[in-house]
Amino acid sequence: METIQDYDDDNADNPVTRLAAIARAKSELAREEAAAVRHARNHGLSWAEIGVVLGVSRQALHKRFGKAG
Repeated sequence: METIQDYDDDNADNPVTRLAAIARAKSELAREEAAAVRHARNHGLSWAEIGVVLGVSRQALHKRFGKAG
């Protein structure tokens, strides 16, 4: 069985490198989404309006972002 230590960090096809890049991208995207939701709320958009754009319910947004804006 292969372990994380078995992979060369310089290999672009390295599954560990790819997974780490995906994790970083997801974290960055979550921060961008939170900032965009705060911005939208600060500009008067309702949870329902933001939810339509993001394809989620207003309840899910409010639960996730709380009193953003």
